[in-house]
Amino acid sequence: MKPEPFALLPRLLRRTLLLGAVLGAVPAQAQLRVPSLNIPLPQSLGAIDTETLRGSGTRLLATADVRALGELRLLQVGDLLRRHRDVLEPDPRGEPIVRSQILAWSPSAASLRAAEAAGLMVIKVSTLDGLDETIVVLGVPTGTSTSAMLEKLRALDPGGQYDFNHVYTASAAWPMEPAAPAESSAPPARAARGAVRVGLLDGGVADHHPVFREAALTRWGCDGKLIPDAHGTAVAALMVGRSSRFRGVAPGAELYTADVYCGSPAGGSAERIAAALGWLAKQQVAVINVSLVGPPNQTLERAVGAMVRRGHLLVAAVGNDGPAAAPLYPASYPGVVGVSGVDRDGRPLPEAARGPQVMFAAPGNQMVSAALGSPPYRVVRGTSFASPIVAAMLAGQLGMPEPLAARQAISTLTRQATGAPANGVSNMIGYGVIGVAFRVDPSSFR
Repeated sequence: MKPEPFALLPRLLRRTLLLGAVLGAVPAQAQLRVPSLNIPLPQSLGAIDTETLRGSGTRLLATADVRALGELRLLQVGDLLRRHRDVLEPDPRGEPIVRSQILAWSPSAASLRAAEAAGLMVIKVSTLDGLDETIVVLGVPTGTSTSAMLEKLRALDPGGQYDFNHVYTASAAWPMEPAAPAESSAPPARAARGAVRVGLLDGGVADHHPVFREAALTRWGCDGKLIPDAHGTAVAALMVGRSSRFRGVAPGAELYTADVYCGSPAGGSAERIAAALGWLAKQQVAVINVSLVGPPNQTLERAVGAMVRRGHLLVAAVGNDGPAAAPLYPASYPGVVGVSGVDRDGRPLPEAARGPQVMFAAPGNQMVSAALGSPPYRVVRGTSFASPIVAAMLAGQLGMPEPLAARQAISTLTRQATGAPANGVSNMIGYGVIGVAFRVDPSSFR
C-alpha cells in the first residue's frame, strides 16, 4: 500500500535529528545549512569531524559523515518542500512534484477529452521538435488531490501516458574547502565553433568565469536570460573549461548548455528536462551530460528512450544516496550511461549508488572545478562531477547521433577502462575507471 503524501516527512525529520547528532560537536557558526536543491554546493562545511589527508589540507569525510551524506538528498527534498509549499508538493513516495500538475505524453484528442471530462485543464503544451513528440501539462482543479486525479485519469484512459511533474535535483555531495584565490577576470572572448560538440542539461553556466574565456557556448532556456548556477558552472568547467591553472576534458569542444532550473523552485521538472532533450535532439548533439537525479517518471522515461533510439548517448550521474539506496533516474533507464565516482586512489565513493546502472566510474572526489564568486575554484565531491568527465570523453568519439556509432563509442571507452573484474562488470565501477588523467588535484592550487 502506498503511504500518504506526507508520510515521508517524519522519516525526514528523524534523519535530520540523526544528522544533527553526527554534527553535534560543531560550533554554532559552522553547523550544517541544507542548501537549496539547484544550488548544491555551499562554500564550506566548517570544522566537522573530518580526516586531514597527507599535508595538503584537503579534507575527507569520516565514516559517520559519509552515512549522513547518503541522507543529504532526502534532507534537501524535505527542506525544499517546506520552503516552497505554494509551488511544490510530495508525491506518495515523498518525492517533490510541481503542485497540481500532471503530464501527458503526446496525448491523442480522445485522451485530452478524457482529461477535460475529469476536470483537468490544459495549462501548457511543450513541443519537442527534435523528438516529434509533445508534452501537455494538465492543471488539477483547486482542492483536488493531485495523486487522486492521476489515478482517476489513468483509469479513464488506460492507454494514455500520464505522470506527475517530478522535480529532479543535482547529484552533488558536500564540498570541502575553497581551493584558490581569484584569477584576473576579463570579458569572455568567444572561440570559433569546435568540431567536437557536447550537451549539458543542468543549471545555468556562468560564461563570464575565466575557464570559459575561450569557450564556445550555446545556451537554451530562461527566455534568453543567464542565471548562473554553482552546480551547472562546476560541471561545465569539467567538460570544456580551460585557464592558466585548470583544464577540462575537451576545452576545444562547443558546449550546448540547457538551463532547466532558471532560478525557480519548480526548476528541474520532468517537463523542462524533456523539453531540453528535445532541443538538444534538434541540434543533433550526440552526447549529453545529465548530473541530475530523481524518481522514475513516465514522461522522462519516454523522452530518454526516444533519445537513445535515435543514437544519442545520455551520460548521467548515478547519485549519492548510498550503496543500498533504490536506483535513481535518469541514470537507471535502459541505454543511459550511468557514472559513479572514485577518489584519487581509484576507490569508489562510499556514498555512491551501486548496481547494474553503473557503466563507468570516473574521478569524483579530491578534485577542483570552477565556482561562482571568489575564490573562483572549489574542491568538489559527488557523482555529479564524475559524469561530465565521461560525457566529454565520449563526445570525442561520437560526432552525430547514430545507434551503431554510439555502441562503438562505448566499446572504445570500455577498452580504456581499468579496475573491473576480468570478464565481468562491477556494480561499483561498471566496466571500470576512466578519465583519471583529467582530475585537477587541489595541490596544484597551493
